[in-house]
Amino acid sequence: MVSNSTIVGAAGEHYVMCQLLRREMIAALAPAGVPNCDIVVTDGRGDRLCAIQVKTRQDKGSDGGWHMGKKHESIQSSNLFYAFVDFGKTLTDHPTCYVVPSAVIADVIKRSHQAWLSAPGKKGQQRKDSEFRRFLPDYEKTGVLIGCGSGWLDQYREEWSVLGNAKSLVG
Repeated sequence: MVSNSTIVGAAGEHYVMCQLLRREMIAALAPAGVPNCDIVVTDGRGDRLCAIQVKTRQDKGSDGGWHMGKKHESIQSSNLFYAFVDFGKTLTDHPTCYVVPSAVIADVIKRSHQAWLSAPGKKGQQRKDSEFRRFLPDYEKTGVLIGCGSGWLDQYREEWSVLGNAKSLVG
């Protein structure tokens, strides 16, 4: 049986593919097993190529964020972007997507996790490190103050044009 998270993840990938194709970008799902890429994108001439990793969520949990891992602290490339898809609470909600360069993600994930580790836990204890990370639209709600409070992610909302910043493959 396929898990709900697998189905939601596939829906997010197809949603991003749809948005890319509507914008006349050539997009295809990456082969299974590619570690840091879900979608490969090029322009119509093949001059520009970038990769997108899609993270998808439904409105579950209180922080409004996406699951990430320790590895995302160090994955950076001028040709790698993340698409964070939020499907909302119901099937009639319009999806929202944030398109963010990988360097921004690596920085935010690393800084937020370090801030979380340095703050005491609920009972005043030292927190234990793990592979788990959260990417949030508002870190101040969690008490992690890293300059990414309410609205910081809005600059990337539906910002498909950021994909044009990928380095050209043709000299």
